[in-house]
Amino acid sequence: MATSSDIAHDQEHDAAHDHPSDGRYVRIALVLAVLTAIEVWLSYAGLSSKLTTATLLIFAAVKFAIVAMYFMHLKFDNKVLRRLFVTGLALAIFCYVAYLSTMQVFP
Repeated sequence: MATSSDIAHDQEHDAAHDHPSDGRYVRIALVLAVLTAIEVWLSYAGLSSKLTTATLLIFAAVKFAIVAMYFMHLKFDNKVLRRLFVTGLALAIFCYVAYLSTMQVFP
């Protein structure tokens, strides 16, 4: 059972972090919805496959960053954890681009 000191510590912890308001989360969700709508439009637009692939990868990375920063609360975590996460993401992107290059997606 939580003691009053535990509750006070949790309230102190919450006050120390400036989490977004509900309105901010709604705006973030709307931005993600708009980006998704653009992605769907791009997939049906009939543009070159290389341009579409590159654009969709950029959109996916942007959406991933938004979700990680706000919904996973990475923006409010320790900077060391954020750097570790970004380093892993950069390595994953590098590996994926290298894979796509071997499959001749890029010239």
